[in-house]
Amino acid sequence: MTQKKANGVLSTNLDENIMILREAFVHSEDFVVDYTPYQEKDAFLIYIESITEKKIIEQEIIKPIHISNSDNVKELLPQAFIKETSSIKEISKFLLEGNSILLQRDNSLAMIFQSQLLTERNITEPGSETIIRGAHEGFVETLGTNIYLIRKRLQNPKLKIKYFSIGNDSHTKVAMIYLDHLANGKTVANLEKRLSDIDTDYILAPGHIEEYISDNVSIFPTLLSTERPDRTVANLMDGRIAVIADNSPSALIAPVTFFSFFQSPDDYNSRWYFGSFIRFLRIMGFLITIALPATYIAIVSYHYEVLPTEIVVSIKSSLEYVPYPPLVEALAMQITLEILREASIRLPNPIAQTIGVVGGLVIGTAVVEANLVSNTMIIVVAITAISSFVVPISEMGSSIRLLGFPFMILASLFGFIGMSFFLMFVLIHLCKLESFGTPFFAPFTTLRFSEMKDTIIRTPLPFFKSRPSDTQPRMKKKTRT
Repeated sequence: MTQKKANGVLSTNLDENIMILREAFVHSEDFVVDYTPYQEKDAFLIYIESITEKKIIEQEIIKPIHISNSDNVKELLPQAFIKETSSIKEISKFLLEGNSILLQRDNSLAMIFQSQLLTERNITEPGSETIIRGAHEGFVETLGTNIYLIRKRLQNPKLKIKYFSIGNDSHTKVAMIYLDHLANGKTVANLEKRLSDIDTDYILAPGHIEEYISDNVSIFPTLLSTERPDRTVANLMDGRIAVIADNSPSALIAPVTFFSFFQSPDDYNSRWYFGSFIRFLRIMGFLITIALPATYIAIVSYHYEVLPTEIVVSIKSSLEYVPYPPLVEALAMQITLEILREASIRLPNPIAQTIGVVGGLVIGTAVVEANLVSNTMIIVVAITAISSFVVPISEMGSSIRLLGFPFMILASLFGFIGMSFFLMFVLIHLCKLESFGTPFFAPFTTLRFSEMKDTIIRTPLPFFKSRPSDTQPRMKKKTRT
């Protein structure tokens, strides 16, 4: 038995084969070995009952075996039968996927039958990426269903899917999806190599994969995470690549640019002028989120002369009894806002709404009446918080909220000069960033004016004649969802 275990293959000794599998799954009380004689020979059906469907085992495997006189199991069970193998490693893998194994006496080949317990939630719209017009379907935690949602929208034989098993212990199934005639071959090979090189014990979500395959240490995300099939298909049609992991309802898109995070399916489902207006508002929301508190601090501390006298008098009267500088005000309110935001996410919905009302009204009113924070600062922080929510992708929203803190510190130290230097640093950083070889701030860094039709504003769809050349050199007709 020791030699067989070392070789990693089954023998013709049935008892020895069962003992090998029992040792592999020792102390697992859901490991079941059922005596199922076949053709007057001893045979055992082995499965893990917690991840197998009992009805499938009884009706499609055990019952046909008992009532049939056929010598060929492949003909006997054409639907449930998968393959034959003698590899112990492969048998263990199939068992952990919810399949059943039939071992026979005097036979070194194990027969594998499909019997997975399929439990998944209904397809619903993602709560973090809601839209007004368009499809209201979102990914679920089952990889097969997610691929179905993509193939339903993209019925093209050139849609390629490559599977990976990542995690030495979890063996998470990961799919890399792309259109062969549109995706850049070097990018596909690069991403495939990075996925194959991942060496870790477990992968539970695409967020884990992102940290392994992304080579940019930046506050800005260089891979786009989405739970929408229509957004994923639109990016595949742009020549990008999607990575989807089993047990996770989101996909990673690569390569992407800075402006990909400000695009929404609503932009293309609405008339172009309204979509352009909303896109412009999102860019303005980005600038307000990172710069408005810092601008207020700089004006109050150094540059009050830029405001009309009436507004200066109003701000001064609200600051008269506040005992600390504007920076402390802003930091305290921003941190309090982040605490309330995190609390509202973790709590059940009815309680979260109560927390929002208490935090927004009661606490806000109380701190102003106690002269701990000025009225003007409450307005500034409220506008900043609202602006941070207009970004469609939550990862980018989190990044720009963090970016506001160094802006406030430099504004309190050096005024507008400090803000200007930090803004130049951010722009240089954006120009330097790359996402799998694609300039992150394209097309402004590459100065390709023909590709600026879908950045700050969106031009009418008939004007989309070609795809971005940085991700696809062959020019094709571009369509968007």
